[in-house]
Order: sequence, then C-alpha cells, then structure tokens
Amino acid sequence: MFSSILQTLPQVLIDGLALGAIYAVVALGYTMVYGILELINFAHGEIFMTGAFVGTAVLFGFQGAGWLTGMPAWLSYLLIILIAMLVTGALGVGIERVAYRPLRKAPKLILLISAFGVSFVLQDVIRFIAELKTGNYIISTPQLFDQRYQLPLSSISSWFTDASVKANTLFIFVIAILLMIGLDIFVNRTKWGGAMRAVAQDRETASLMSINVNKVIVLTFFIGSALGGSTGVLFAQQYGTIDPYIGFILGLKAFTAAVLGGIGNIRGAMFGGIVLGVLEMFASSNLGILTGGNFGAEYKDVFAFMILIIVLIFKPEGIFGKAIKEKV
Repeated sequence: MFSSILQTLPQVLIDGLALGAIYAVVALGYTMVYGILELINFAHGEIFMTGAFVGTAVLFGFQGAGWLTGMPAWLSYLLIILIAMLVTGALGVGIERVAYRPLRKAPKLILLISAFGVSFVLQDVIRFIAELKTGNYIISTPQLFDQRYQLPLSSISSWFTDASVKANTLFIFVIAILLMIGLDIFVNRTKWGGAMRAVAQDRETASLMSINVNKVIVLTFFIGSALGGSTGVLFAQQYGTIDPYIGFILGLKAFTAAVLGGIGNIRGAMFGGIVLGVLEMFASSNLGILTGGNFGAEYKDVFAFMILIIVLIFKPEGIFGKAIKEKV
C-alpha cells in the first residue's frame, strides 16, 4: 500500500499544487471582503464562474476573428485574463452597490441571505445566456496550451513512476504566484493597502481619519472579484469544461481554504488553498487504496469539508488567524 501511494506522489503533488493555487486565489476574495465587512460573500464562487464564462466567450471571439493564429498563445491568455478581471471586477462592484451596501447596517444574517440570492441569480443568468448562445449550458473550452511535459522520475528513483505536467499547469503556477505576491505587496506597502487595513481594523475610526470607507470597500470588492475572475479563466483552461454550477462547490472549498488559513488573513488564505488542494488531490488518488476500495475519488469533496469541520471544532480562528472578541 505504501509503495503504491509513494509511486503516484509526484503526480499528486503537481496536480494538487495546481488545484491549490486556484483555491488560494479564489480564497483571497473571500478573506478580503470578510476582513473589511465581516461578510462571507457566498456569491464569490459565482463571480469565479462568471470569469470562466467571460474568458471562454472572449476566447471564442478571438478564435472567430482569427486573432489566435497571429498572436502568441501566452499573449492571448494574458489578454483574456485581463478582460475577465475587468468584467468580474466591475460585476463585484455592482453587486456590492446593489445587494450589500443598502444592507450594510442590517443584521449579518440578512447580508448572508442577500449573498446567496445573488449567487442563485448569477447561476441562472449565466445559464440562460449560455443556452441562448450555444443551446447548451455545459461549454467545452478550447485549449491555448495543449503541450504536456514528461518528468522521468523513475530514472531518479524506483520508488516513483514517471509524472507529467501540462503547460497550462505551469502557467497557473506563474499567474497565481504573481497575483498573490502582487496582492500582498499592494495590501502591505501601498497607501490604499494601508487604508484597507485601517478599515478592516476599525471602520468608524478610519472614517474619522479622513479615509473614504466607501471607496475602500468598492476597491476591495473590485480586487477580490477580479482575482476570482482571473482564476475562472485558469480553471477553464486547466479542466476544459465549464458550467454555471462550477462556482458553488469550488467556492465552498475556497471558503474552506480561507477558514483553514485564518479568515481575514491574506497569507493564511494562500497557505490554506495550497494545503487544501494537495490534500484533496491526495484523497482523490489514494482513498481507494487507504480504505480497501470502500471509498473512491468521488469522496474527495467529503474529505475537504471534513477538514473544515475539524478546523472549526479545534481551531476556529484558523492556522494563522487570531481569536478576537466580538465587537459590541
């Protein structure tokens, strides 16, 4: 049993890190909004899904116009990501203005219900548009990078089998790392980042210090939603098929990653996403072996949410979070 697990470990790590990078960037949107408003924005998973559909639509547009033949694949990829980020960033700002700002002083349960309402609306709107344009809400995404590189790990050690890595996986690593580093620098080393941290610490005091709280909140929603949209493009390219419901489960897992790292802690969200992706891929590959065939890869979602329950029971503030008293 141990040898079987060890043989597939390199491939599990590669696939798990790719999935974890996606979770990590989506989790940033959850943790940013929570840090500012103490709101769990459950519509964030649907913003991720919208980014996947926007990116795919732009890709089809480029393909129909013949631009893909005269443009490097990496440049097309970056342009698609940028367009998806702008669209989903604007969408996030609109959601905050329409669904959250009027309820900002309402009980948190009302905001939570509003978030779920926005989530269901986005699912149905995207499904309607997809069926209207294509006749089907399940869309296959053309791949910009179809290369796959073989890693001859068996020549290094007989413990391992050969692994492979998709070119798109490498692109995910690069883009996710750049986005996470960029966000960390922005939050910790810029004027607007300082304003965001001030609002997160005490909104009323920040407003007395001439910080425009509404602008900070709008900027937070724009950045968080743009990150979610960019990740949607990466997901569509990595897995090749999207539908209006991909954001729900993935959003819950990204929320799990944010809780695991410490909700409201940006670096914690990054760490939680990577850890959850690797653990989930390990479970997907090895649950059958570990349980003697009683449980298979289809139980990987259960594994992820078991982690959430365990964290909430034993360390509800997360690995990097700090226990705080409820504001009166």
